[in-house]
Amino acid sequence: MYYSIPGLNATRKRTLILWLHEHASWLTRHTLSYRLYDQTRQLVQQRAKTREERERLQRMDERRALSQISRMESPPLISIAMPVYNVERRWLMAAVDSVRRQFYPHWELCIADDKSTRAETLEALEALAREGDKRIKIRRLPQNIGIAGASNAALEMATGDYVGLLDNDDELTRDALLEMAQRIVVEQPDLLYSDEDKLDESGAHVEVHCKPDFNPDYFFSINYLCHFAVIRRAHLQQIGGFRTGFDGAQDYDLLLRASESTDKIAHIPKVLYHWRRIAGSTASTSVAKPQTTEAGHRALAESMQRRGIDSQVEPGPYPNTFRVRRTIHGDPLVSILIPFRDKPELLETCVSSILEKTRYGRYEILCIDNGSIEAATHTAMRALEQRDPRVRFVRYQAPFNYSAINNFGAAQARGQHLLFLNNDTEIISKEWLDSMLEHSQRPEVGVVGARLLYADGSIQHAGVVVGPGGVAGHAHLFLPGDDPGYFARVQLIQSLSAVTFACAMTRREVFEQIGGLNDQELKIAFNDIDYCLRARESGYLVVYTPYALLHHYESKSRGYEDTPEKQTRFSKEVLYMQKRHAALLQRGDPYYNPQLSLTNCYQPNPHYADELPL
Repeated sequence: MYYSIPGLNATRKRTLILWLHEHASWLTRHTLSYRLYDQTRQLVQQRAKTREERERLQRMDERRALSQISRMESPPLISIAMPVYNVERRWLMAAVDSVRRQFYPHWELCIADDKSTRAETLEALEALAREGDKRIKIRRLPQNIGIAGASNAALEMATGDYVGLLDNDDELTRDALLEMAQRIVVEQPDLLYSDEDKLDESGAHVEVHCKPDFNPDYFFSINYLCHFAVIRRAHLQQIGGFRTGFDGAQDYDLLLRASESTDKIAHIPKVLYHWRRIAGSTASTSVAKPQTTEAGHRALAESMQRRGIDSQVEPGPYPNTFRVRRTIHGDPLVSILIPFRDKPELLETCVSSILEKTRYGRYEILCIDNGSIEAATHTAMRALEQRDPRVRFVRYQAPFNYSAINNFGAAQARGQHLLFLNNDTEIISKEWLDSMLEHSQRPEVGVVGARLLYADGSIQHAGVVVGPGGVAGHAHLFLPGDDPGYFARVQLIQSLSAVTFACAMTRREVFEQIGGLNDQELKIAFNDIDYCLRARESGYLVVYTPYALLHHYESKSRGYEDTPEKQTRFSKEVLYMQKRHAALLQRGDPYYNPQLSLTNCYQPNPHYADELPL
């Protein structure tokens, strides 16, 4: 009822509720919403306590930096490669100073000037050369050869164990190299990347990008790795450095090739790099140049070919985004399982939309009747069976148990792929089934989820984040259906920790391997989240595709847990999940980021800039 009141959008209404929880909990403490908020807060506090016990590695100061460097065994030399071309003196010097001010002393800065003609650029380089700092190497190229060629010239000067990439008008945080060095010493990765933000001309921090851990499907959709990237020099030499002909997307091409031959990729979930958002810079451009998009498309298509992924690379929904459309092999049967009890109008809408709007034709619809008693329901069942031979009904005569019903349906299904679908859904995109099947067929994938919209077109599901509510919560909830979300994550294919089984596909072999849904401890809630997390424990990916688009007519104000009995059962399921998946809840969702809020999903820590080292 609250969310249906006109006048304020859902985001502002949620903000008000969170404010009440924090400042006037005497009004809300008896609600389920407050209980979920409190459980989330306890989890955040528990993580904060753990961070304090690890000496608060969040940010750095001079004293702690010196202490950590002194304890480091075999500290690696990190070379910074910086191609330069006609940059303003003040921005070039700010970039150089950000390297000179590093806590970590084991670095060298390799500057390759791509035949600059701007007087102030040349004067700045001459001034640097006169200073005589042997850690700063400067090479003047005899002719302009483009950013890829200049970057390779900088790489040729590098002698470090690892090479970091820095644009000539950007900045590193003071602890950037120390953070990288510490991770290198412990893990010896081939490729590292960090979070990043942008600096406007006034020096204000904007557009902070708190990234997930390495997420290949998301990376195939957009170059989210970007800055700050550090690569083992031997690995760079092995892949041949930068390639000419990819200007504008040379970093994407390099990182694609760097990630093809290694799985030793580390993410540091801290802002270590500041783009300079000034006139003419890449960071300030909202519209991609056609040649940049074309170069990125070609780099990705060639990477797919080298990886042996049978696919077509298509433009994504935004500039410099892409869709890898994988070829479906064979003609596998998909069993669509729809549990229901009466509500014939919902069942008819759901099944009719499948029959009328599904492009992929090799499927069966198995409707599982959980004790329907209305005459209209049985009439609808007979009509649907007569309408299409792919529709059939089975009866599950037992008290409602979502997990048990679906396990029963899976045992009756004939398909190689099982698609679990709520009866209160309706198909929107004709490619919904093949867009899920293209990922479900992948041997490394265990579960595939869809994008679901409420009746008013706002987002009901665009993936699940582990942590909110003490267990998990839907991401980007209530945003407009065409909203990009946080760095386009609503609209791009990616791996996640979990998706909802209101519409989800899994291979039968995976379902049987991990034992189906938990019909003992998780009869109603969290059974889908638990299934996804167990699939990930078994080594499978969980993939979200926005191209499987459906309506989900679940009311925004629907009160699942509106009786004492239901709340008692729900509390038990919460406790089970918190115990069963305690390690992940403590560690944090790898496809989220510790700098993002658990009470208001995808909202960055507003104080992160204040925590940066001075």
